[in-house]
Amino acid sequence: QVQLVESGGGLVQAGGSLRLSCVVSGRTFSNYAMAWFRQAPGKERGFVAAFRWSGEGTYYADSVKGRFTISRDNAKNTVYLQMNSLKPEDTAVYYCAANRWGRVTMATYGYDSWGQGTQVTVSS
Repeated sequence: QVQLVESGGGLVQAGGSLRLSCVVSGRTFSNYAMAWFRQAPGKERGFVAAFRWSGEGTYYADSVKGRFTISRDNAKNTVYLQMNSLKPEDTAVYYCAANRWGRVTMATYGYDSWGQGTQVTVSS
């Protein structure tokens, strides 16, 4: 497993932007799959975006396509989630996740490392 530490959450008005960061440390993770999930109050944790650290493709939930971008900085061992055109329904705790098998999945059980989460609140 690897250790994941998220940051960058906060309060923003609808239409605004935030960038979340997830610093990855621990084992060699060049073959890992990385993802962002979110959980709103009273709802299940849901998939937001993902990529394979060794691959080219990125994957997004339909609800965030065209507004959110997942990316990485290899030199900083950091995964980012750039969130633009934020909506009140994007309000949630956002979690960074990783799996050692390098398989991108939208299921929470497919990931074996999780960060502590960072709160994002979008006001209307």
